[in-house]
Amino acid sequence: METTNKKTAYNSNIKCEGCIAKVTPHLNELIGEDQWQVDIGSPSKTLTVEGDVSEADINKALQKAGYWAKKA
Repeated sequence: METTNKKTAYNSNIKCEGCIAKVTPHLNELIGEDQWQVDIGSPSKTLTVEGDVSEADINKALQKAGYWAKKA
C-alpha cells in the first residue's frame, strides 16, 4: 500500500540560517524532524510542511521563536 504525504507551503518571515535554528526545536516538536523545510532563497521564504498539521498549530510553534507563516 502506498502512502502519500500531504505537503503544504507557507509564506514566512524565516529569512536566514539563524532564524531556522531558532524555529527548529519548535517545528521538530510539532511536526517531526525531516518533515519540514524552509527555502530562504525564495522571495516568500517558503516553509514546506509534510503531514496534516493546521496553520494555527504551525503558527503557535513559530510564534514561540518570534516568527509567523501564512498559507501560500
